[in-house]
Amino acid sequence: MTDTPVLDVRDLEMHFSVGGGILDRLKLDRSGLRLETPVVHAVNGVSFKINRAEIMALVGESGCGKSTVAKTIARIYQPTAGEVRIEGQDVASFGFSDLLPVRAKMQMIFQDPYASLNPRQRVRDIVAEPLLEQTKTANERAEVPARIEQLLTRVGLNTEHAGRYPHQFSGGQRQRIGIARALSVTPGLIIADEPVSALDVSIQAQILNLMKDLRDEFGLAYLFISHDLSVVHHIADWVGVMYLGFMVENAPRDVLFARPRHPYTRALLSAAPSIKTKRDIEEIVLSGEVPSALDLPSGCPFRTRCPFAWDRCAQQRPHMQDVGDGQTVACHLIDEPERDSI
Repeated sequence: MTDTPVLDVRDLEMHFSVGGGILDRLKLDRSGLRLETPVVHAVNGVSFKINRAEIMALVGESGCGKSTVAKTIARIYQPTAGEVRIEGQDVASFGFSDLLPVRAKMQMIFQDPYASLNPRQRVRDIVAEPLLEQTKTANERAEVPARIEQLLTRVGLNTEHAGRYPHQFSGGQRQRIGIARALSVTPGLIIADEPVSALDVSIQAQILNLMKDLRDEFGLAYLFISHDLSVVHHIADWVGVMYLGFMVENAPRDVLFARPRHPYTRALLSAAPSIKTKRDIEEIVLSGEVPSALDLPSGCPFRTRCPFAWDRCAQQRPHMQDVGDGQTVACHLIDEPERDSI
């Protein structure tokens, strides 16, 4: 087994220029009027690794940048800066033709099982499409029908389903089709962007257990995007917490849930619904609004809502620090823990 991570993301940045009329872009400074293009800082210096057969979850509020990270890694977006290494190969700057062989190593499961499947294609064609793009010989193409039947059976569908259209299936069945499509080219990495959020709770459990079984069977690595902490606790090995495009904490699942160190992580966990009568984590209620990604706060991005913020938080941006047990945190409280009290 190689020591090279399946996915190695280093200082990833994804910025989007915002359009608009010329009057919206005019700025006045000491030198007079000048044109300025507003920029949305969606992802800001995110780094993490995923090894073979590991499941890494990214969590955070809506708009924190977790789905943008996923789409940038999948090269739906061209990264502004940073590296995206797939099995040691940096694909961040690859063009379309260069990415074709990389697609066999990295596939995606989308959030909406209704919109992610072509309604005009039969299931057999949906599953076969990426496989046919990667096959090179007539012998390989001849094996495609048998491969499709094998995949459908493995994800819990019947072989007769191959001739049907997506509208003839339930949401859970459609997501199984999406999983079969992702598996068709035998990838090492699957990026799952909130793959169960549109499904009923009972179906969510089935899909999550299927994904874990496939991980164990094929040694798959997953990047799992979710805002549901109970889902993350069930499936993830590692958890990264994002806020305003920054990674603020990264830890093994059990360590993070038992001992969250960043105030934002603690706020997320304390806000999560629980059937327990007594909570293990002291409740932290966040005030104010999430700042705009068009104009990031100075210093710590979380300081405008953090109950522990002080002068240093406005002056210096914290960097990820190793606090032991595989846990890294970007917070000045690590250096001055005596301030960690309300």
